[in-house]
Amino acid sequence: MIDLYYWTTPNGHKISIMLEEAKLAYRVKPVNIGRGEQFDPEFLTIAPNNRIPAIVDHSPQDGGQPMALFESGAILEYLADKTGQFLPAEGRERYVVLQWLHWQVGGLGPMAGQNHHFCHYAPQKIEYAIERYIRETNRLYSVLDQRLSQQHYVGGDRYSIADMAIYPWIVPWEKQRQTLEEFPDLERWFEEVSQRPAVRKAYALVEDINPQAGITMDDEARKHLFGNR
Repeated sequence: MIDLYYWTTPNGHKISIMLEEAKLAYRVKPVNIGRGEQFDPEFLTIAPNNRIPAIVDHSPQDGGQPMALFESGAILEYLADKTGQFLPAEGRERYVVLQWLHWQVGGLGPMAGQNHHFCHYAPQKIEYAIERYIRETNRLYSVLDQRLSQQHYVGGDRYSIADMAIYPWIVPWEKQRQTLEEFPDLERWFEEVSQRPAVRKAYALVEDINPQAGITMDDEARKHLFGNR
């Protein structure tokens, strides 16, 4: 059994998608980041960076004590190795998938996250920042579209953890002030991944856990998410 410490964000969705795709038994431990639950001492013993997602695997492969992990990229790689699914075991194909996983973690996620912040949450509208991150998000979409014009999935011929990592950051494309019509191969891939049963099941968690997702943020949430803690 795996405990998933989760909230309804793109990074949280990455792990619920993987758990559903791999058909692993898991239980959701909601961490309401808008109410400061990411700062609870118990959670910090698992995720000292006070960010979701995190997991605790109570049946690790080595048979030892439960394995706690934070950082979505590390979790995806761990689960892929644990199950032998969605990541080649060795060779060039493995590194191709990992490079696109790291591209998301180090590029698409942070840039789209800043896009969301300055377009929707920053208390002052800073036009330079808004335009900067809209343009950079657009550039990253173009990189992805070019890749998908050459390969069916991001990592190659097979669906992988790279697709799972990237997809949740494309879901809010409208909030990022992008248009999928501009990127036909990205749009083809997005529609295909959207129809996967495991993806649909993972996103169904939103209604159960945070039906208010996407509604205007209140002052308490702003304090916990954008404060200096």
